[in-house]
Amino acid sequence: MSEILIPRRDFLKKATAASMALSLNQTSFSPSLKKRKNKLPKWRGFNLLDFFNPDPENGRKTKPDYYKYMSDWGFDFVRIPISYPSYLDFDRSKPIRPDEVLQFNNRVLDEIDEILTNCHNQNLHVSLNLHRAPGFCINAGFKEPYNLWEDQEALDAFCAHWEMWSKRYKNISIKKLSFDLVNEPFKRLDPNDQHSPGGAVPIAEYRKVAEAALKTIKGINKKRLVIADGNGGGGTAIPEFADLDLHQSCRGYFPMHISHHKASWVFKDPDSLPSPSWPGMHNERMYQKEDLEKHYAPWIALLEQGVGVHCGELGCYNKTPHEVFLAWFGDILDILDENGIGFGLWEFSGTFGVLNSGRTDVDYEDWYGEKLDRKLLSLLMKNA
Repeated sequence: MSEILIPRRDFLKKATAASMALSLNQTSFSPSLKKRKNKLPKWRGFNLLDFFNPDPENGRKTKPDYYKYMSDWGFDFVRIPISYPSYLDFDRSKPIRPDEVLQFNNRVLDEIDEILTNCHNQNLHVSLNLHRAPGFCINAGFKEPYNLWEDQEALDAFCAHWEMWSKRYKNISIKKLSFDLVNEPFKRLDPNDQHSPGGAVPIAEYRKVAEAALKTIKGINKKRLVIADGNGGGGTAIPEFADLDLHQSCRGYFPMHISHHKASWVFKDPDSLPSPSWPGMHNERMYQKEDLEKHYAPWIALLEQGVGVHCGELGCYNKTPHEVFLAWFGDILDILDENGIGFGLWEFSGTFGVLNSGRTDVDYEDWYGEKLDRKLLSLLMKNA
């Protein structure tokens, strides 16, 4: 999931400069640009988190009925964010070593195969994403042995993982499977410290990683659809990649005081935060739908350049008041829908989900023993 932490001191000058330049880019496009057909399908669905955790035993397993629910409700998309250590065989009592990052565990890989099969049986397109790649993750909590953006050894391992996935799924139709290279690129002063400040990955560094992985994947199946997440934690469009055979994935987490209210992995003192409103004031600034339109303008501009755009993650943590969430979320979905951009809610069942979110201000509907947020589902189905 997205997080963007603002630098506190003068460090990582290249990363910060790149972030500022891209932020300025975001305000230089008019939201009234002439619409162009999206080169990516308008997939709509959910993220499934079975292998989101580096330890596969800690994953929340998707129930078999969930796939059918998604399909029956009119959705056609599943994104699977995977932490690469989850499908490796190594001593988990110690930090992983560089020589262990290619020790694939066939039993776990078979379990991932099963998720794909379950999705495809319900006509759900699968986007396979490395949420944690060798040398990088937007979320800390697992000590990486190197840095994906700076170290060739990490890049070689990253490409080796994509080579494995590409060969394993070589014969699956591009209509059924796409690849999402690495979740929410971000460069921190300390990659293994969740609250270490940073900013966007310098474009040259991100491009080197993206091009290497793209070459690996296309060398095995040249037709495979490949997607690059936005920079700076997923929210910043990358027009500098428009010449590559890559599509791009945005996020639906702006502004984060709405989407991640009281999220402990984003804010150091979450309980001190004031309750948000939409539209409403935050830190002496008014936020409303016009701000969302400005935020997504660079992504809409990518469509004009012939780049496909999808929103791989969006949603809201369960501490945001439900009516505030729905009002804000409806505006985001309207903007995406108007521009032919699909979405993947983070998540299906859980604190961001349509099922079992744990919100205290929702009158849940019993759905075969699950707690269904009918208002959220109706909003999603309106755009499905």
